[in-house]
Amino acid sequence: MKIRSSMKVRTRALVLTTLLMVVIPCVSAQGQQQTKKTHPPFYSVTDLGTLGGAFGVARGLNSRSWTVGGANVSENAATHAFLWLDGLTSDLGTFGGTNSLAFALNLNGQVAGQAESPVPDPFGVDFCFNGTQLQCLPFLWQNGVMTSLPTLGGNNGIANGINDMGVVSGQAENSTFDSTCGSPKYESKPVLWKDGVAQELPNWVGDPDGYVWGINNNGQAVGASGPCLTENAPLHALLWHNDTVTDLGNLGGDFYAEAFAINDRGQVVGSSDVPGDTFAGPYSTAHGFLWKNGKNRDLGTIPGDAGSFAIALNNQGQAVGLGSRAIIWQDGGLWDLNTLVPGEPFSPLYLLGAFDINDRGEIVGIGLAINGEQHAFLATPCSDVENCKASGPALLAVDPIGMATANPRNAAVGGVLGRMLDRFHTRRFWGYRFPSSATRPLKQR
Repeated sequence: MKIRSSMKVRTRALVLTTLLMVVIPCVSAQGQQQTKKTHPPFYSVTDLGTLGGAFGVARGLNSRSWTVGGANVSENAATHAFLWLDGLTSDLGTFGGTNSLAFALNLNGQVAGQAESPVPDPFGVDFCFNGTQLQCLPFLWQNGVMTSLPTLGGNNGIANGINDMGVVSGQAENSTFDSTCGSPKYESKPVLWKDGVAQELPNWVGDPDGYVWGINNNGQAVGASGPCLTENAPLHALLWHNDTVTDLGNLGGDFYAEAFAINDRGQVVGSSDVPGDTFAGPYSTAHGFLWKNGKNRDLGTIPGDAGSFAIALNNQGQAVGLGSRAIIWQDGGLWDLNTLVPGEPFSPLYLLGAFDINDRGEIVGIGLAINGEQHAFLATPCSDVENCKASGPALLAVDPIGMATANPRNAAVGGVLGRMLDRFHTRRFWGYRFPSSATRPLKQR
């Protein structure tokens, strides 16, 4: 194994925080300027709905506009993985447990995700972060069949990504107890599954745990590693290629860095704390970053936000993610995605987070409906405002919380936004898991 580092580690400190500071709009000295270069297109938004409940999120799509994610079933009794195809939504089911979630799919319609079994984890580990403590299994779904992928000898795993060759990326437990955890848990290692066989990848030096998020069609994969990642933030954003693991560095913070996605050009997006997290802890100063040609660039934030997360990018270099609402980055500029959706407020959704973008520029994520429900969405580029489904300014894009307070018709919005922020506290990022650092001493580099 060859190991190299692309950035010198900076100062250290020991302080705890909550992630809520990341998404509450507040004045931040960094990322205030919104660079305007090539303007992104306008978008027509399709509400993909749910599976009968009040919550849905789209996590991935392919170049054929097929979309996957998770949605609540009737009476919100569970969240199930779904596949949306040509206007029809299919429930992908579980392995007999309560919940499942799909993260990614490829051009061939193969889907990667996580699904619970009916078997309780013997150590009470809540690996899927659904609060059930059921065993969490990585899956590959294809041709109507959900197949469990093997772990490294432990009880749990998650499949986070898949490329067009069918190679699946994710994480899996082995049978070695993690000495950095506060309660009994197995180590969780970054893995690739090729033809159903798990291949363990190396973590950064000294880190017992890690995971892979995305993998491109050249076999390059990205993710993160750190100590006991069910209890702590990841410390190192990583790139794997062949037998080499590379630390992509960070934006100057000490307590958080990870890489989410890599395109076929080798460009990587992720998020990292910037200087100042020593006063408030991990995630408190997180900014999205773009890594290319061996260097990280801070992508900044929406003016007024303290933080941002860059979650996905396409081969044209467009990136999407979220701060206090959905974001698109293009050619060095940053835009609130809602400002690119013509029409009245909630036309048909207020876009909270963007989680994937394909090479056609289509975007999927989660949005807020006027009735307070959260639904999956698909945003399709329009050539101009007239060709979008509606016309007029996206008035709500400036201040959704203020709009909710001022307009009785939107009275439910404030409460839903509050519950949305609570998801960050409970480590549910609509499928992404923010560890709770309050349960353990703060880890640093």
